[in-house]
Amino acid sequence: MIDSNGKACCSGLDRLLSPKMFKALSDPNRVSILTRLAECCRPCSVSEIAECCPVDLSVVSRHLAILRDAGILEATKRGKEVFYSVCSQSIVDTLRKIANAIESCCPVDAAPDAESSANSG
Repeated sequence: MIDSNGKACCSGLDRLLSPKMFKALSDPNRVSILTRLAECCRPCSVSEIAECCPVDLSVVSRHLAILRDAGILEATKRGKEVFYSVCSQSIVDTLRKIANAIESCCPVDAAPDAESSANSG
């Protein structure tokens, strides 16, 4: 898309829209895991996290690995246990950048008013 100054608009949006991140967040169990960790506000062990999910511990471990690989969680090993926590600042920064990029391409003020569009047709 080209803006009014002839520059490519939304050029950085494709870098921000990480399929890996959105795929990681597309599973209801992974969303439950993320929610549980966010509510705890502290690192949790795999067994603590598994309490929120109706799936086997090994499946929870795979979900945690997917969330970690997507940059949503970080893992810290303490002895034999692994503790997971939310990479909240990274997620907030990424989502804010996505929102800013979309808004710069498609300003909210430029969007047609849904009510007037519905009444005109």
